Amino acid sequence: MPRDYDALVVGAGPNGLAAAITLARAGCSVLLLEGKAQIGGGARTAELTLPGFHHDVCSAVHPLALASPFFRQLPLEEHGLEWIHPPLPLAHPFDDGSAAILTRSLDDTAAGFGDDARAYYDLMHPLLSSFETLLPSLLAPLRLPRHPLPLARFARNGLQPARKLAQTLFETHTARALFAGLAAHSILPLERRPSAAFGLLLGLLGHSVGWPLPRGGSQRIADALVAVLELLNVEIVRATRVDSLAALPSADAVLLDLTPRQIVRIASDSLPAKLLRKLARYRYGPGVCKLDLALDGPIPWAHDACVRAGTVHVGGSLEEIAQAESEVWRGSLPERPFVLVTQSSLFDPTRAPAGKHTAWAYCHVPHASGVDASEHIERQIERFAPGFRARILARSVRTTSDLEHDNPNLVGGDINGGVQDLGQLFTRPARLFDPYDLGPIHRSGVGNLFICSSSTPPGGGVHGMNGYHAARSALRYLG
Repeated sequence: MPRDYDALVVGAGPNGLAAAITLARAGCSVLLLEGKAQIGGGARTAELTLPGFHHDVCSAVHPLALASPFFRQLPLEEHGLEWIHPPLPLAHPFDDGSAAILTRSLDDTAAGFGDDARAYYDLMHPLLSSFETLLPSLLAPLRLPRHPLPLARFARNGLQPARKLAQTLFETHTARALFAGLAAHSILPLERRPSAAFGLLLGLLGHSVGWPLPRGGSQRIADALVAVLELLNVEIVRATRVDSLAALPSADAVLLDLTPRQIVRIASDSLPAKLLRKLARYRYGPGVCKLDLALDGPIPWAHDACVRAGTVHVGGSLEEIAQAESEVWRGSLPERPFVLVTQSSLFDPTRAPAGKHTAWAYCHVPHASGVDASEHIERQIERFAPGFRARILARSVRTTSDLEHDNPNLVGGDINGGVQDLGQLFTRPARLFDPYDLGPIHRSGVGNLFICSSSTPPGGGVHGMNGYHAARSALRYLG
């Protein structure tokens, strides 16, 4: 009996959209189902505070989207996606009024570290010179690389704990702190492997493509991907929650842009018990508390470099950042958390009414804690920007439970789709020969099940590579 579709994709985050595009470009008939009325998952924009103030619901700054080998195949700029590059990708202020700065220039960034200039240059330059061949390997499942030498060079330092690498290579507090802030995006203790890999990758992205903002907000990424799907005649159904595989139309392949917890819930009667047990053991990490602000003016940073940076890391020294991240993993909220701040409206006037501004910030909190850390976040920003709190017109606070309620993929507030340590970085979502292929579904009308979310390699981030690789796996099955 013929199937209704060659493939179904459940979930229209960046990875679900990428999977649907990859399948449709190969000639498959595809149905894309999204539980919310607004498509985009981690790439959405909304008026969260006051009318006219446009805030990114989840992700805001997108070096991986601009660098993504898959997104680069698509004419996204022809569909309204425009990138804005702030003068500085990143600034990192200190209590003495100074700041560490990441610029697009490797030479200029290194020079800012004084005595550590040579150490930083020697760390980054060999990797940056081979970045075009290195990045596809970093954004792929574990396999024999086409270019093993650049990957081996990256792994030599990247597989180390970030704190150890920074203290071994650098003498100055500025270089150590900047690297600690980059590595803290891993949401791992900085004493744990491979936290250094995240610091290296984000630094390399800053030097190679920058840390850009989409004009109009992250929703523009999703909108451009949807425009590509529409040209490919992919059928898209919004506001349709999938609670059981049994409710799906018939298809040869089903791809789920969901994390293991949701898959266990909707496929408990369709997958082997052994596989369900493996998926149930999948580990989720700390969550975030997110704060969006409508402001009466720009954040009054004490150091002018922060005013020129799209992203500001608020956390002080390496020791302070490491302590904060360690406390989160031990289940407590740090008094001085590491805070990530994005100030899109400084560079994109479409984000706020004339003369007004937005701020996007979050800190890491214990998994599923539900804690409101907005007071801690605001105090940390005020520490480096005296007078900041007086400029707040309105705020939107989202705790771990709020984030998961809005997007079930953010289990316990985990924005990375699961822990990305050595025990799970290469075996997400479970120890499988093909990390995307979950095998046949035990019901008539559906063939094989695949997972395409950030709970697969290469992990979190808006780059579409999880969806692309999962779709390639499905295409091998479809023949």
